[in-house]
Amino acid sequence: MHTDPKYNRRIFFKQLLAGSALLTAGMQTSCKNKNPLGHITGGIVGANSKAGHLLRNIDALPKPSRQINADVLIIGSGISGLSAKRWLHQSRIKNVMLIEMDDHFGGNAHHGKNAVSAYPWGAHYIPVPDSRNRELIDFLKETGVITGFDDTGVPVYNEYYLCMDPEERLFINGMWQDGIVPEAGVPAADKEQYRRFASMINEFKIAVGTDGKDAFAIPLDHSSADEQYRKLDKITFGQYVRDLGFTSKSLLWYLEYGCKDDYGCNLETTSAWAGIHYFASRKGRGSNTGAAGVLTWPEGNGFLMENLKKQSDNGDIFSSQLAYKIQEHESGTEVYVYDVNRKESYTVLAKKVLMASPQYVNKHLLGGLGSAIREKAVADFHYAPWVIANITLSKMPRQRGFPLCWDNVIYGTASVGYVDANHQGLVNSIKRVITFYLPLVNEQPDVARRKALATKYEHWLEIITAELEHAHPGITECIEHADVWIWGHGMIAPCPGFVWGESRRVAAAPIANKVFFAHSDLCGISIFEEAFYQGIRAAKEIIQSL
Repeated sequence: MHTDPKYNRRIFFKQLLAGSALLTAGMQTSCKNKNPLGHITGGIVGANSKAGHLLRNIDALPKPSRQINADVLIIGSGISGLSAKRWLHQSRIKNVMLIEMDDHFGGNAHHGKNAVSAYPWGAHYIPVPDSRNRELIDFLKETGVITGFDDTGVPVYNEYYLCMDPEERLFINGMWQDGIVPEAGVPAADKEQYRRFASMINEFKIAVGTDGKDAFAIPLDHSSADEQYRKLDKITFGQYVRDLGFTSKSLLWYLEYGCKDDYGCNLETTSAWAGIHYFASRKGRGSNTGAAGVLTWPEGNGFLMENLKKQSDNGDIFSSQLAYKIQEHESGTEVYVYDVNRKESYTVLAKKVLMASPQYVNKHLLGGLGSAIREKAVADFHYAPWVIANITLSKMPRQRGFPLCWDNVIYGTASVGYVDANHQGLVNSIKRVITFYLPLVNEQPDVARRKALATKYEHWLEIITAELEHAHPGITECIEHADVWIWGHGMIAPCPGFVWGESRRVAAAPIANKVFFAHSDLCGISIFEEAFYQGIRAAKEIIQSL
């Protein structure tokens, strides 16, 4: 459906350089070879995989020198781990310790900050949630995101956190249009397909299975088990829409944009069930916002992550702690941990262990505790790689296209666009930070992952600036700093057969009532609501077992 994005970027960048050369033909030789990106500072700042790679050679780690006792040990500080920690804390379960391999917390809700703005290094928003999701509604009330409820019980959302206008736009056919559904220059026949697709989605939104559950719900596990819907997981979203006669290039682009945006997949690697879920599962309500309302912050979902941490941190949450082996013990479960900063090892003897880490990490830790059935199930987990860049602009180009929207998408390109980190700020600064999102969907994930990790910063900068120049000619000279973050395993990919296959269930099952599991990859869809749910689900299992 897309032209080759790598080819287009190379051609564009060569043309950019060629144009610069023509303009400076009469200048001295030293000026002709000036690097048009040479003024940009920055580098590849994450993700740091060095600590994780220590798992490949644990025999080289020092022997444990001490032991710590805990009722519950949580491994991993992503949203699921922090959600579990908070739930256990509120349930008055004491002596709960959480350790994180990295030097920061939050998983892909991690965030950063410079003199201009805070900014996300991953997830940057959540849609207004379904009011029936009471656990999430309660959390949002505790954080001040929900300020109250109207007479009918519908939440009232904090106006500072609802995405301000203008919310989203699309660059298509040489111009910016409101909204990201392609409209400018789109033929009437295509728009008729839009209407037919929208009508189909509206039917799926209100559909209820024979078990009385919504056909498509969040959390995903609350969706109907009715086979007429679940069978859609066995085919690709691309095959499904083609079989229904959807041929509009602009519509197919939009559908693939959705798959890339939430899953890091394309139409041919997303199951039809997951593809429909993206459009049909959002059923939020707000007294002061529409059903399509979005909650966002300069630091993205780092705002929610920090609140989860704050609500459960008793000085027992630790970073730079690498769990590298788990084994049975007569008094519970023994976990070997390496302190990355102190370069020493210790053990944690825990009654219960909650692994809030992804399955590709868990398989290295479990050793003999993991069964052959579990190992086979984990082999079905596939992760989408992403590249994210936070770009500081010293000024705005003198052209159309500014000021920015919150979400800015460029039609027909490989990325899913960029968000304006300053959008929710009350101060209108000349300088801005924009966060650029590039899912690597055009190759098999393992191939794309290896190439991404081997690609140098300068080449990422060429790719990113070339795409931005397509919509904003002259923007390159306005960039003063750009940092790049490579998420090799950015999010779980809902490939055909995975969401409602057996692998998720097998991987989520506790081991010997001692080791429990919670991570967004156990949902098949990597969004905040699912990770939040997984943490609570596992915490409840632990409480019941205690």
